[in-house]
Amino acid sequence: MSKSNKKLRTIVFGSTFGQFYLEALKLLENFEIVGLFANGSERSQQCAELYNIPLLTDINEIKAEEVDLACIVLRSGVMGGKGTEFAIQCMEKGIHVIQEHPIHHQDLCTCLRIAKANRVHFITGNLYIHLPAFKRFQKVANYLLQTRKILYLDIALATQVSFPLVQMIIGLLNNPRPFEIMHVIKEDAPFQIIVGKWGNIPLTLRAHNEVNPNDPDNHQHLLHSISIGCSGGTLSLTDTHGPVVWKTQLHVPTKGLLKEYDVSQSNLDEKSTLILGPKTTMSYKNILKKLWPKAIAEDLKQMLAFIKNEQNPSQRVHLELLCTQQWQQLTSALGSPVLKPEATFEHVEVKKLISLSEEIPSEEESD
Repeated sequence: MSKSNKKLRTIVFGSTFGQFYLEALKLLENFEIVGLFANGSERSQQCAELYNIPLLTDINEIKAEEVDLACIVLRSGVMGGKGTEFAIQCMEKGIHVIQEHPIHHQDLCTCLRIAKANRVHFITGNLYIHLPAFKRFQKVANYLLQTRKILYLDIALATQVSFPLVQMIIGLLNNPRPFEIMHVIKEDAPFQIIVGKWGNIPLTLRAHNEVNPNDPDNHQHLLHSISIGCSGGTLSLTDTHGPVVWKTQLHVPTKGLLKEYDVSQSNLDEKSTLILGPKTTMSYKNILKKLWPKAIAEDLKQMLAFIKNEQNPSQRVHLELLCTQQWQQLTSALGSPVLKPEATFEHVEVKKLISLSEEIPSEEESD
């Protein structure tokens, strides 16, 4: 814990994504927000005023006797930012650090070495592995991995969130090694395709590898979609935030008559597609305001457990090192994203889509 206070005194670096960390910290009684470090923009000034915290613009203003934890929510060195540089400076002051992904493998090794030398903890943040939909998907997938032969992985993602995707798969598979890339298909299309193996499971991965340089955090066609297939069907995380879907494989009987199916073929009684868990998903407003801060809070709580010596960080360090290695394999194979400065956002009214779909009669099942 802190040197003199009961609460972990925490400063957040960055006022864009950093706002989610500020909201997460508000949820935790063992943390105290003591400042926002940013470039002094109008947004960062408004953010500091909203949370009633001081706005710092000079790293030298941060004192170890006043801060226990720094949440570095800025672009890392591999993304052309100063996040890693600030992380190192904080650790050299004796301050624990959570740095938002992604981070280069060599930078991670450097940060871990500096953390050890200064007797502090360093971890990378990843809210996605703490989201309820992924945890539900992981729970069911673990059963299939233990009881069935897995035939394939089918993944789609935006490269902006490729780092957390790698962490998700590492946490999913019994053994995430080896990660082999056999073929890469790059055409004049939004998606690039990788064919290979992940943990000896055949892999097909589609990556949306485009970015608007003027708005790099937006315009992704999706975040994550993961499917695990076995001989009985396919389990899918259709989107990062759900729903989780089980699609039973169609197996047409080779014996018996059609009228006898209900008697002799019990597998035909299974629903062709089944949503596991909630049937509807949250609005993006609630995802951003509620779900993401709660997920980030899980990393904050784990950091607190490391600092209080309630948990051993060695397993997490090992997994993060593996993640950076496999993430670099993936991004090296895909190459730099295609620049799309003309990318725009056009809202689609869901009510219109619903009304159009309701013009087609529903397929009511009768027993």
